[in-house]
Amino acid sequence: MQVPQNGYAVDSSYDRGWRCNRGYRVVGEACVKGELPAHAYMLDSVHGFEWQCERGFRQTPDRCVAIEVPENAYLVRSGDRWNCDRGFQRIDNRCSPIVVPTNAYLDDRGMEWRCERGFRKEGAGCVAVRVPANGFLGYAGDEWSCETGYRRQEAACVAVPGS
Repeated sequence: MQVPQNGYAVDSSYDRGWRCNRGYRVVGEACVKGELPAHAYMLDSVHGFEWQCERGFRQTPDRCVAIEVPENAYLVRSGDRWNCDRGFQRIDNRCSPIVVPTNAYLDDRGMEWRCERGFRKEGAGCVAVRVPANGFLGYAGDEWSCETGYRRQEAACVAVPGS
């Protein structure tokens, strides 16, 4: 086994028996100095030449491409993609405001709206839940139930005979 210049021997029975030094890559039976693309940095690797793009760039096989972050958006922690700010939703490659109807609010994540208690979602809005006499709003607040001694009959609570 011949170890090329800028390479080192490894104890391995399943490959060529050598690897390239950091910053070099295998080309045929030689170790050739690797060229780092713009906005990239070398990784610590036993494989010689491995790189990664800086934050704000996306890696392709041979270069780093700038990530276009639209208005009302931010880079995610990994720095290779973006999300919309709270109250905005992704439509194509932009962030559009989420329209919150009357009697609604943004959820905890700020990604969608929910109706306030006493209202239920209907189409693109919130309509009031009509609670009849002897009725009460349910736990979720978007439906009603009848009090003890009454039963639901269409949109009313009627007395159960013998209660």
